[in-house]
Parts: sequence; C-alpha cells; structure tokens
Amino acid sequence: MAGNFHIYTHHHMESGGMPKEVKRLPKHVREAHMATDRMCLITDNTKKPRQRYVQKDGKCNVHHGNVQETYRYFSDLFTTLVDLKWRFSLLVFTLVYCVTWLFFGLLWWLIAYIRGDLVHSNEQGWTPCVENLNSFVSAFLFSIETETTIGYGYRVITDECPEGIILLLVQAILGSIVNAMMVGCMFVKISQPKKRAETLVFSHKAVVSLRNGRLCLMFRVGDLRNSHIVEASIRAKLIRSQQTSEGEFIPLNQMDINLGFDTGDDRLFLVSPLIIAHEINERSPFWEWSQARMEKEEFEIVVILEGMVEATGMTCQARSSYLDTEVLWGYRFTPVLTLEQGFYEVDYNSFHEIYATNTPSCSAKELAAVQLGGQNPPQLANLLSDHRTPLLDLPVLNPPLMECDEDGGLEEINSSTVTDPHKP
Repeated sequence: MAGNFHIYTHHHMESGGMPKEVKRLPKHVREAHMATDRMCLITDNTKKPRQRYVQKDGKCNVHHGNVQETYRYFSDLFTTLVDLKWRFSLLVFTLVYCVTWLFFGLLWWLIAYIRGDLVHSNEQGWTPCVENLNSFVSAFLFSIETETTIGYGYRVITDECPEGIILLLVQAILGSIVNAMMVGCMFVKISQPKKRAETLVFSHKAVVSLRNGRLCLMFRVGDLRNSHIVEASIRAKLIRSQQTSEGEFIPLNQMDINLGFDTGDDRLFLVSPLIIAHEINERSPFWEWSQARMEKEEFEIVVILEGMVEATGMTCQARSSYLDTEVLWGYRFTPVLTLEQGFYEVDYNSFHEIYATNTPSCSAKELAAVQLGGQNPPQLANLLSDHRTPLLDLPVLNPPLMECDEDGGLEEINSSTVTDPHKP
C-alpha cells in the first residue's frame, strides 16, 4: 500500500434513483443503512517508486549480462531460433535459404567451369554436366530448382557427370534438412501459446479483507475467450529481500504463498472470473503483518496461471505481479456475474472495481488471539489504515466504487449519490 489512506466525508444531498454502480454491490451492502455522505480516498505517496521483478504483462524484468559461455546458445540452436524476435527470425529464414542456394549454385558453376561446359556449351556433340547451364546466373537458378524441386525441365543433369550426381544427392539431403529446420522453427513460433496468455487478465489491485472471519489476500483472474484453459492451476510467490539470522543478505528472496495447494483450490475451472484467496494463517508470510506494517514493507507478489490451451493442447502460462503499493487493505471486489434469462453474464467493465469494507487493521495473528479469547474483533475505530486517525461518531457510509487505473492509482467512479431512504 502506498502511504496512509485517510477517509474524508462531505455532505452532498441529491434526489434520484440508485445508480447502476451501487446496484452491482453485494446485497448486504446495498441494504445496509447508508447515509448520503460521499467518501473520497486521498493517497499520500510516501514510498519511492520500486523496480518490478515481473511486469504487469508477465514479462520478467531481468537481463542476463556477462554470460561467458555463449556457446551454450548454439548447442540448442533450435530453441535459440524459436526465441528470436520475429524480425530476426524472418531475417534468418531468408538468409539461410539464400545462402544455401548461392553456395550450391557456386558449386554447380565450378563443375561446369572445370569441365569446360561454359566454353563448349554451343558445340555439337558436347555433353555438358547440366544442359543449358552457361553462366553463374543459370547455375544459381538450377540450384533453386533442385532444392525446391520445381523442375522446369529446361535445365537438367545428364548421366555423364558423376560429380554432378553426387552434388545433386548432397543438395537434396541438405535441402531437406534446411527445410525441416526452418519450417519447424516457423511452425513452433507461430503456434506458441504466448498470445493465448494475452486474453487471461488479472485485476490491477490485490486486496486484503475478511472472508469467513479470516483475513485473506485476494486478487481476481478472468479469461476473455470462450475456449477454456484446461487443467488450469495458479500459484503465487512473495518476492522480498531478506537477511538471515547469520547476517546473510538474500536479494529478491522467493517464498511460496499458498493458494489452496493442500485443499485443491489452486485447480481452477476458469469459465467466469474467479477471486483467488490466500488465507493468512500460521503458515502465511503475512501472519504477523498488520496494515501499518504492510504499508511500510517493500515486497512484490508474483502470480502465475498455467494450463493447456483447449484448441491446441499446448501449455500456456500467464504471469502478473502486485507491488506493495498495489495491495489495498480493507477492500473487496465488485461482483461481475449476473443471472440473465437462460445464461450468466459477466460484466468485464467492473472487473477491476473494488469497494471499501470494514476490516480490522491488526495482523491475522492478533485477530486470531482476540477471537480465541472469545472477544469481538476490532470495531470501526480500528478500521483505519492509520491508527493515528480514529473514526469517531461517524455513521456507516456508502462505500465508494473505486476503479484501478493503469498508473496504479485509484479513482472514484461512483459520482452519483444515493437518496436517503429515511428522508421524506
């Protein structure tokens, strides 16, 4: 979370019906007693911008420098060619064929030159190695015809040229190998499932709130295509620098975040958008983190969604990440699934929208201790992100619908107010 979040209210009374944005809120929130006060979220950015380990689009922000053993890239030449960018792949594809044709065209020209076919090509009774081959250009064209098996019939090898027959066999075999490798590279590159990951979307923000009395870290995933991801599974990593008790500093240490591996909840049936929840328990790295501590810590949460593309059967992986400034305490996601006549409809306009909810600001460990003692969890006075700013004598307000923008900020989209049902 970025800085401290303070809630301010101001009175703004209007008449009119309930806005569409409010109707998308859960029923228990809509039916609660709501005042006409509006809430504005003001962000005080106190943290410096941090470098991402994984970009929002899933690209890993890591560059490999000072690699001494570069020969390893050529030992796996096929993968190296597949990993090249498209402009370099097309350049290599064109150069390989052109160089092969030129090389064998030069060999056919040398055979004709050594045999004297270029000098005696017009003499009667002279049998050349290749008929109608009288220049380097014609030798180059014959090389293309031989390797691509075009066979126009104008230039043809004779049976009185054993060296030409051997060269023909060599070119046919090497040409088949070049075709298999280049066409294979292009096919694998075209059929790569990377573009399928473009239609797998992650929410711009992750939130922390109560679910069944437990603090949970949640984010939302969705699939924009009608073709499903088969055997979809999801996992998450906490990227955070750490110093051991022996004094060793581990930069970008990776810790597992359990998303239901032991219960099978990490296996997804991704037909409609799902809210993925990580229960903050004793095995969670956030067990002792309160809201105040989460605001101070520097970390990144990397989420990885894997599965097989239904159309091709190839494995697809989509990645995203959430910086500490993108994890909001005390919010929930707005529902996006509605029941229509005969089908369910998903409103992706609300996919990234969140709304405020009452959430204890203490850590999950402290909350568990309070619940174990038979006491009620912290109430409204402890729901602020900053303990120094209490909420006293304030009514339960209508939570604003917040939408995450591309710059990582929040903006209020519920510009209309709700008419007070108790006001005549």
